Amino acid sequence: MTQPVTLGGRPMMPPAGASAEELLVARFRSHARRLFWSAAVLIGVCGATAYFYGNLRSPLEDWMLVVAAVAVIVLLVVAPFVVWVSRTYTITTRRVIVREGLGARRRRELSHTRGYSIAVRRGLLQRMWGAGTITLSNGVDAPLRLLNVPSVNLVHEALADQVEVNQILAHRDAQSSDPLDGR
Repeated sequence: MTQPVTLGGRPMMPPAGASAEELLVARFRSHARRLFWSAAVLIGVCGATAYFYGNLRSPLEDWMLVVAAVAVIVLLVVAPFVVWVSRTYTITTRRVIVREGLGARRRRELSHTRGYSIAVRRGLLQRMWGAGTITLSNGVDAPLRLLNVPSVNLVHEALADQVEVNQILAHRDAQSSDPLDGR
């Protein structure tokens, strides 16, 4: 059996005919900058509640202030955090997986072997933070969008490398199993 071969810094390739195990390349969430306003609201609500607690006029009571503060925190802090935590992106050596949701999960996958185009879109704020939105399209299924990806250039390179390696392996395996080859 031959040893795995590397092509100028590319990932190691298994010998022809051997199945390649699926390895984790990256797992990440969208950029956390979206939680900035939630953190600012949390600080403001805690400060305002501490300031006004015990200093309210007669028709209002302290429990009303606490209930209003809890409602604002749940609506503007906890809900955005739960939405952010519920979406994960996973890149393996075989596919890209997008998982969304807490209770009822939605999962979409895109195989590297089929090949796909990679489009990167970066707005002004995304460029400032080094983030971007990656759209993966294979021409058959609906495009797969990875929103607000941190270190978007690094993720783009990793995806391009995985597509290239998987297509080389698929082509090599197709050539080695060709019955008309005469070897």
